[in-house]
Amino acid sequence: MRDRSLRLLREVRVSVADDSCLFSRNSQSEWSLISQRRGPIINKTLINRQFEMLQNKTAFITGGTKGIGYGIAESLIKEGMKVAITGRNAQSVAKAASALGAPDQVIGIDADVRDLAAQERAIQYVLDQWGQLDVAIANAGVGHFASIEELTSEQWNQVIDVNLTGVFNTTKASLNSLKASKGYLMTIASLAGTNFFARGAAYNASKFGLVGYTQAVMLDVRHHGVKVTTIMPGSVATNFNGRIPSDADAWKIQAEDIGQIVVDLLKMNPRTLPSKVEVRPSMPPKK
Repeated sequence: MRDRSLRLLREVRVSVADDSCLFSRNSQSEWSLISQRRGPIINKTLINRQFEMLQNKTAFITGGTKGIGYGIAESLIKEGMKVAITGRNAQSVAKAASALGAPDQVIGIDADVRDLAAQERAIQYVLDQWGQLDVAIANAGVGHFASIEELTSEQWNQVIDVNLTGVFNTTKASLNSLKASKGYLMTIASLAGTNFFARGAAYNASKFGLVGYTQAVMLDVRHHGVKVTTIMPGSVATNFNGRIPSDADAWKIQAEDIGQIVVDLLKMNPRTLPSKVEVRPSMPPKK
């Protein structure tokens, strides 16, 4: 049994060396057996490896100056990744990038997701700086909430242009790089992409569209080795639409929770793809 344990331990170390899988090709039952008998050694090896598997990988996050995008950036940086964040305001981008980390690990790029050429320039800048792109996260989003009687065409167009066309632009700009690295595309949708509500015509349309778009893209590119997931959060404590999070938002999903989900997805065994992830507060207030 001791020889078998050591053999399996070597296989675990070898199997994770190429970043392709956290486990060896041995069965889950064998893994559990060895974990029990050689738990401290195996666990330490895997904990170290879980950090190393993302270290120096690169990520591109739109709308990364605050809220969910910023929370995701923080989580990835803690894993040793290099992160590029974008936003429309150069001053806000520079401030957020400086707060997140050193210039060799974090870069801020002034880029509007509504502009395909701007997204292409941003991706090229990442490639020029770091040589590769492993993860693209289309997070930028806006919301206008009004009855269809009051909703203006300008508000409608802004929501669709940012929340839906903006994701298309990020996808088009990053796809060749993700195919080269066999990377991961994630979109940040919403439970508003499956649950409609009054005064939500523009936002519902953008998020319903985004969920469908992302799943179609997943089917288009998975045979290129590119994984695609849409994350659909419910109530999140963020600065969305000018809100300022407070203690009253403690029951809501926090930005770092979405960041942890992103990390977990990146570390998941590549044979499995959670292509659509719905996320809710576990105990919302009773109405």
